[in-house]
Amino acid sequence: MTTVILGAGIIGTSTAYYLSQSQTPSIHLVESSPELFASSSGYAAGFLARDWFAPASASLGRLSFDLHKKLANEHNGHEIWGYARSTATSLAETIGGGEEEDWLGEGASRIKAAKKITENDDTRPVWLAPQYGKPDIIDKGDGTAQLDPFELCHYLMSECKSRGVRLHQPAEATSLTRDPSGALSCIHVRNTETSEEYDIPCTRLVLAAGAWTSQVFQKLFPNCKIQIPVSSLAGHSLLVRSSRWPPPSSDTVPPDLNSIHHGTDDSMATAKTQPPCHALFTSDPAASYSPELFTRLPSGHIYLAGLNGPYPLPSLPTERIIDPKAIEILKRTAESLLGKGEFEVEREALCWRPVTGRGVPIVGPAKNKRGEGEQDVWIAAGHGPWGISMSLGTGYVVAEMVQGRETTADVKGLQL
Repeated sequence: MTTVILGAGIIGTSTAYYLSQSQTPSIHLVESSPELFASSSGYAAGFLARDWFAPASASLGRLSFDLHKKLANEHNGHEIWGYARSTATSLAETIGGGEEEDWLGEGASRIKAAKKITENDDTRPVWLAPQYGKPDIIDKGDGTAQLDPFELCHYLMSECKSRGVRLHQPAEATSLTRDPSGALSCIHVRNTETSEEYDIPCTRLVLAAGAWTSQVFQKLFPNCKIQIPVSSLAGHSLLVRSSRWPPPSSDTVPPDLNSIHHGTDDSMATAKTQPPCHALFTSDPAASYSPELFTRLPSGHIYLAGLNGPYPLPSLPTERIIDPKAIEILKRTAESLLGKGEFEVEREALCWRPVTGRGVPIVGPAKNKRGEGEQDVWIAAGHGPWGISMSLGTGYVVAEMVQGRETTADVKGLQL
């Protein structure tokens, strides 16, 4: 059995990672971008939540959060990709419950997916400008965490390659072939840098091309009766440093991440010395959007985003054109929340998140309820703002599907 995964972002790479743990035959990742993790996989916030999801994706959300914790505990995730517990907070007093879908509208906040907001306590971000009071606490870190998605992606890719997973990049799938029985036999690929064309044996196909998934499916299956309802939502972001929150020194990093997460006595004293990691959700009425700020360890970066818009999807993520007006809005928000002159911008970015009209991802076979679709093809896309959070869980259950096993998470409500 040979599995080909189209898309080497965090969903595709997570699938290859878990598939390569037990599948001995070959696994191939095909990535069209000349730069790895050039869209939301590398430029998203990296915020993780355990129970902020609609019923259809709740089981997957829990599994993925637990897998993130497990992976970080077992492979030094705190040091390598900055995994850390995060206190989720809100500065908007009127924000309450809601559904996941609300985030898709321009100006909306995904904080509406949270189950509860409690009164504020002594946990206040040190980088927050002094004119603001204490934020309300949504989660003290038991069900929320933070990481650097770019570094996690590179870790997963490195592990995949060490297990024999082959990466074809930059390359695009141009067509596929089925044998007389209708089973997949090979996929035709073109190297977009050298124009070399070649075939890869393929008996199982996974489409995990992010915001480009529907385009890839239509190209490979032009006569198929079904469509993949995944579109794109663009978002600008800033990566900054605050003079009030310098990078933590190495001696403040907890040496035993696992014991801290489980609250054992021998680690609690060390944990108290760890610089606090926060997620802050608020509103900016003047700019008509809902800013989101996330602190990252151990780099000391603060990620600011939330300004989404209908920017056209380019052929490749590296063809992005950053909107200077959007960047100026983000900078004004940073001045308000961090203090004028109290921060330095290190990166301006634009990426495209894959979204669906239902507000939940598509994870399952490329067939609808009537059985129409493609045999031996699976879809994993449309995660919206939760691609990083749900990445490991999605990769895990898609690997189970490809291998014909029962899925650990209930994803029946995420199929076509």
